[in-house]
Amino acid sequence: MLSVLQRIPVVGGLAYGERVRRLPSAFTAVLVPEPDNRYFLQAVAVTSGGEKVGYVAPEISRRYFGPLTARGSGEPVACPGRRATHADHESSGVELLLDFSALSIEAAE
Repeated sequence: MLSVLQRIPVVGGLAYGERVRRLPSAFTAVLVPEPDNRYFLQAVAVTSGGEKVGYVAPEISRRYFGPLTARGSGEPVACPGRRATHADHESSGVELLLDFSALSIEAAE
């Protein structure tokens, strides 16, 4: 059974639909904090192949934004990503899921 950390939803995928459709079923995601995001001050963008494909869900990005920002622009934080199942998409609209179980940073409390 998968843990919660292995099923982190990526939101906003509809805005990046063409990019999301080009992703393979499994891919590497890079997490990029966006401190200047005017809609959500603790936004964490999800990129793959240098292109934005969505955002870490807000209720989760709040815990990772600080640690990601504190790292600076050094080595990027990456994690495995995968396409969501048909059932995930039907029930929540989520297209992509991330696996945070082996991230190189810890979530803030």
